[in-house]
Amino acid sequence: MIHGAEGKACCGPSRGENPGGEVHPFRRVPGLAEAGMVLIPGGVFRMGNERDYGFAADGEGPVHEVELRPFLLDETAVTNEQFNAFVNTTRYRTEAERLGWSFVFAGHLADPALARGPRVRGSEWWVRVAGAGWRHPEGPGSSLRGRWDHPVTQVSWHDARAYAEWAGKRLPTEAEWERAARGGLEGCRFPWGDDLEPEGRHRMNVWQGTFPSRDTGEDGHRGTAPARAYRPNGYGLYQMTGNVWEWCWDWFDAGYYRVSPLADPTGPAAGKRRVQRGGSHLCHASYCNRYRTDARNGTEPDSAATHTGFRCARDVVA
Repeated sequence: MIHGAEGKACCGPSRGENPGGEVHPFRRVPGLAEAGMVLIPGGVFRMGNERDYGFAADGEGPVHEVELRPFLLDETAVTNEQFNAFVNTTRYRTEAERLGWSFVFAGHLADPALARGPRVRGSEWWVRVAGAGWRHPEGPGSSLRGRWDHPVTQVSWHDARAYAEWAGKRLPTEAEWERAARGGLEGCRFPWGDDLEPEGRHRMNVWQGTFPSRDTGEDGHRGTAPARAYRPNGYGLYQMTGNVWEWCWDWFDAGYYRVSPLADPTGPAAGKRRVQRGGSHLCHASYCNRYRTDARNGTEPDSAATHTGFRCARDVVA
């Protein structure tokens, strides 16, 4: 059976094959700053959301103080060009490639005939497609032509972790991701403030129109956008919301905020789903108001789809 993540199938389809029980201790990766990375200052910030536009079932609250040490974060999500360099060097094969299939949004299928494939129950816009993967994100017949500067997609949490290790980096913790996404602003929905489209200007790549049947592309894009599209936030980070969901290090637990430590939380010790943050180009207010700095999603770490990517972090050398 193909199904979505518990209670939020629209956001992250799951393969339904992850048994849990993985052991990957969190390890810090100190290193020097480099081109394409931004220093995020340490300090205390207020994490989470308790306002009426959120989802209590996701564990967005309570709002709580978190103290983080400074860290480095990629300016953008990892691009197809960057991931290609990793694959060419290491001959790494993603989980989608090893399994032979992945999830594709029905409206973006390269070949309409692929729509006859199995659908995700309750979120029938997701189709299981043989041959879909990072090189062919919309299935056989699609390619990365003209999209080398777009975020890589169709990568699982394990794939993201493998890339990060190769690059001498790591995945950001959920707390680090939210601190960075806020760009120095306190308590705002988006990296630039509370207005979705300030002064009528689009600031991120999300679904425009009627989901899932019609995307008008009014924000300039249908599907993914280049990783540096739109203006960066106050820390100089691009597209922390919209475009692609981004994998974080942490296991997902809706009750974690009630027990998380004040200093440098790294998530629960174990779980079945990993945290994703930021929303994607498929998010729309009618069903998935999760393209926010404080929204959370949990997806099984072996899953991949056309709206899922990541960026990397590194610890500051003392």
